[in-house]
Amino acid sequence: MNEVQIQAGRAVLSGNLIIPQNAAALVLFAHGSGSSRHSPRNQFVARTLNDAGLGTLLFDLLTPDEEAIDVHTREHRFNIGLLAERLVHATKWAKQQEQTRDLRIGYFGSSTGGGAALVAAAEIPVDVGAVVSRGGRPDLAGEALPKVQAPTLLIVGGNDDIVIELNEMARDQMRCEVKLEILPGATHLFEEPGALEKVANLASDWFNAHLAAK
Repeated sequence: MNEVQIQAGRAVLSGNLIIPQNAAALVLFAHGSGSSRHSPRNQFVARTLNDAGLGTLLFDLLTPDEEAIDVHTREHRFNIGLLAERLVHATKWAKQQEQTRDLRIGYFGSSTGGGAALVAAAEIPVDVGAVVSRGGRPDLAGEALPKVQAPTLLIVGGNDDIVIELNEMARDQMRCEVKLEILPGATHLFEEPGALEKVANLASDWFNAHLAAK
């Protein structure tokens, strides 16, 4: 694993980059509110993607200073524009690094990160080949939804009623290939036995189907 520093405008973001041998694609993770690159759930999903031959970049969307402010004010975690901008910067960074510049790019977004991933994907459609959202808030992408071109998989827990509704509303506004996968019996964080494995396997299959072949 490589520890990396990503220049995002005036901010510098810390990340963990893993590129398996012969990887054809790189998945950037956009974590949810109050989370970081150390999220055990995202790390679990990333390991599954690595095992499936996909590169992963887990990085902090906020700087340590912003994180400290956000703990008290929560002002950054719902700033989808800021989070999407950081994701765009990280994508451009990956496109400039020797070991990742030839890899196709996908986004894996959780919670508010799901909305940020879709906004970023709409902004740089040429660079983003697929999006997966886990328990995400794609509704927060707002006007960007119809502009997304990347094939998108929305995964929601069957017991996460409000979020199911928000995902259905978002799906109906999207014009690209989009699939809503509801996992029976799972709650918002997919803490039930086997639930996160299902998420990780669905994500691996989606990314490999849409990113592996040029």
